[in-house]
Amino acid sequence: MACITQSSEEKIKEAAKSVFLKKGYAGTTARDIAEAANMNIALTNYYFRSKEKLFVEIFKDLFSLYCNNTLQIFEKPISLREKLIELIKADFQVMKTEPALVLFLMTEIQRDGSRLLPELNKLKELLHGHLTAHIEEEVSKGTMRKIPTESIMPLIMGSLQFVFVGKNLTMKMYNCSEEEFNQFAENHKNIIIDMITEYLFISEEVM
Repeated sequence: MACITQSSEEKIKEAAKSVFLKKGYAGTTARDIAEAANMNIALTNYYFRSKEKLFVEIFKDLFSLYCNNTLQIFEKPISLREKLIELIKADFQVMKTEPALVLFLMTEIQRDGSRLLPELNKLKELLHGHLTAHIEEEVSKGTMRKIPTESIMPLIMGSLQFVFVGKNLTMKMYNCSEEEFNQFAENHKNIIIDMITEYLFISEEVM
């Protein structure tokens, strides 16, 4: 029987993550993953049995990372406004570090969302559990616009995603370098923070 170490498992998962992000589920083969991991295909098959199993495991890892980051932010003893600002900054950093992740998640959820429904439901429960009470409290105090909980994430994610989904278009259209794009993205992040928080929260001057 093939002997596989923990480091080998992680090596295979990292290789698979890289290939899945680049090619998507449908475009990835077990051989692609084996070659990326620089391992024998029999050894990779021994570990993950099937492309499907490895894909779901990687998707769960990526979603768990996002959920854990979100949970840590919402558990902080700070205001809802501060939490949403931290969430925007954290999501921005994830997308900046893994720009292919945005398209990957959007494509795979669109392609076969039912397979990934358990993970998506976990995120929904997390957000509703932590956001709904906060929103109701702020609305009752007159400090926040009344808005459905499920509208918060599209406001944040939609505003951030296009920055990176449209990266190549932006760089070509404005003939900017990588450094210039990064500066544009940072500036746009601050615009998004101001735009969302100014829309959601009612200033004392208005009250």
